[in-house]
Amino acid sequence: MFNPLNMPLYNKAAVVVAVGGFIFGLETGSIGPLTVMTSFSETFGNLSSTIHGVVVSSILIGGTASGLFAGNISDIYGRTFTITAGAIVFGIGATLECTAFQLGQFIAGRVIAGIGEGIFFCNLIVYVCEIAPARSRGPLCSVIQLMVQLGITLGYFISYGTARIKDSSLSWRIPLGVQALVSFAFALACFVLPPSPRWLLAKGRKPEAISTLEKLGLASSELEEMLEKPSSEASSIIDMTLLSSIRANFRDMAQVFSPHARKQTALACFMTAFQQFSGIDGVLYYAPLLFQQAGLQSEEASFLASGVTALIMLAVTVPASIYADHWGRRMSVIIGGLILTTCMLVIGSLYASNSVHSDTGAARWVVIVAIYIFAITYSVSFAISVRIYSSEIQPADTRAGATSLAQSANWLANWIVAFTTPILLARSSFAVYYFFGFSTLFAVLVCALVMPETKGKSLEAIDRAFNDGSVAKKWAFLGGKRHGEDGHVHQIGGSELLQSTV
Repeated sequence: MFNPLNMPLYNKAAVVVAVGGFIFGLETGSIGPLTVMTSFSETFGNLSSTIHGVVVSSILIGGTASGLFAGNISDIYGRTFTITAGAIVFGIGATLECTAFQLGQFIAGRVIAGIGEGIFFCNLIVYVCEIAPARSRGPLCSVIQLMVQLGITLGYFISYGTARIKDSSLSWRIPLGVQALVSFAFALACFVLPPSPRWLLAKGRKPEAISTLEKLGLASSELEEMLEKPSSEASSIIDMTLLSSIRANFRDMAQVFSPHARKQTALACFMTAFQQFSGIDGVLYYAPLLFQQAGLQSEEASFLASGVTALIMLAVTVPASIYADHWGRRMSVIIGGLILTTCMLVIGSLYASNSVHSDTGAARWVVIVAIYIFAITYSVSFAISVRIYSSEIQPADTRAGATSLAQSANWLANWIVAFTTPILLARSSFAVYYFFGFSTLFAVLVCALVMPETKGKSLEAIDRAFNDGSVAKKWAFLGGKRHGEDGHVHQIGGSELLQSTV
């Protein structure tokens, strides 16, 4: 019989760290419902659509800023210390939100929570990758995404439950209090986690690294390989200060736009940004508002419908993670994107034609079903393929910098969506859906033109495709040059570009 207590320590540590993903999801699932609660309006007044957008999106400002330097902090002070510190900062921010009587304090709390979220969330997968054996790395990293979805689901249903508390601000304070308690408990748990052995090796602490590797329960072959092939960054970060690490980070960022890497960097930033412009966080943050617009007028009904959305996304995340490699990245993005586009354009067209009525007709149910189809499709396509693809297409020497830049593009686009969605909804019943639909269609067209399939290919083969093969020709418009096998840069003419696309 399976006994979780007998699991290797690296499994237990990975599960503990995945709670960080749960906190991220809990916040995402809670903020939309609680900002439309009657008790929230009684405390802070009726929010305009612009202020509503500011309140929801303010956490992303802190997250975007701290996320840029989370890796530097982690390199200097360690993965577990950085995750712990981020969780504490998030807990402080959530506490300020929970105890707020003025809107300024509430927004300040969200910015502080965002700073903490950016610090710990960016290091979760890094830590798991560095403690897990190769055979378990993928499944253990996918636990984090699963916990994100679980957090979103519980965030909705906790809010659904507390919304029944009438005539009391506890209805919106309790979800925030839960976030604070979970984050502080998470910080305490991280205090006892083993440090990353690869970080210890990079800091020149080999005896501690060996002891940690043995405690984690890694096979002797993994241990020997790690000791024989230490991190290439070891010599550069042993004595590095935080300031010098940040300076090095900016130097690395400049490298991502070098001739051999700029195509991959541009594609990764484009894809991660348009992952958000598909409208997923508009749906997650403002689901109660969307369902109320579609005709579910009561607070409880809209919250319940939002929770069902999260449940469906949770249910499809597990099989989607398992079969992602079977579907391929390119087809997943293109087919998934077309379905997402269709859902948004159908909803927008129904509102534009004034076919949706709150108390009668089938159009409102078409809107609700389309939102569910959108959520399912996103979970099995964009949610998985874009994140993997944006990292695996990068050259080895720029992978960390390019991936970090792409994540920043994602957070920036996320902020734009979170801020503008309620404003667009207030001014037009259909504009926001057309924006998401046509943005996704544009992304699909670009990906169909320049996105090569990476399924089953080595990282080296992917790199060659971008610099030597047909992919380089299709990207010639970025600079009109490609790197040939002889190491020289070659100019590409219009006829050669045309031949590469037919």
